[in-house]
Amino acid sequence: MEVLDLAKIRWDSQGLVPAIVQDVETKDVLMLAYMNEESLHRTLLEHKACFYSRSRQSLWLKGETSGHFQEVIDIKFDCDQDALLLTVKQTGMACHENHFSCFHYDLTGAGFRITGEPEVRPEPSLGRTLELLSDVIHSRNLERPEGAYTTYLFEKGIDKILKKVGEESAEVIIAAKNADPEEITYEVSDLFYHVLVMLEERVVGVGKVAEELSKRRK
Repeated sequence: MEVLDLAKIRWDSQGLVPAIVQDVETKDVLMLAYMNEESLHRTLLEHKACFYSRSRQSLWLKGETSGHFQEVIDIKFDCDQDALLLTVKQTGMACHENHFSCFHYDLTGAGFRITGEPEVRPEPSLGRTLELLSDVIHSRNLERPEGAYTTYLFEKGIDKILKKVGEESAEVIIAAKNADPEEITYEVSDLFYHVLVMLEERVVGVGKVAEELSKRRK
């Protein structure tokens, strides 16, 4: 994780800055909390979200008692340098009321309304999941970690990758003929993965594919 230049952050009169927390997979805004310099340093060091409790006037590690930790993927601050945005991988529920997000109340013309079911984590979108997987594949291509299957594919080259795409396409056809939902899900996932490897090798971003698919909606 890139270390923030803490001198650029505009702390308030109490030495605090609001921190918005967003889930990396669903893009849901999970919660709003506050950080002081010490809690931010700890977050950067441990890669787990740590905040400052204004009521208890002490640090609190998110998930320390519940086990619902937040693995911090990225931290940004806004153009006024007075607010932080944490992108996290949420374990369990973020809200103490057993909702995935603390923002589960909807203010409508009829008054407050609760949205979302308790103890239910929203399904990540396919597009976002493919984007995250594409990022991992790109990192594997750059770093080539020893023993990784993705490294093996890149080192074997495009012919091997295309062979795997063909094989997985055939597996999808067989799974569809067998009419087994679990088998279909597994084989389509394999095909998507190998197609993403092919796109990376050919330097075609998933964003380009998304743009083309958007045109098909018309």
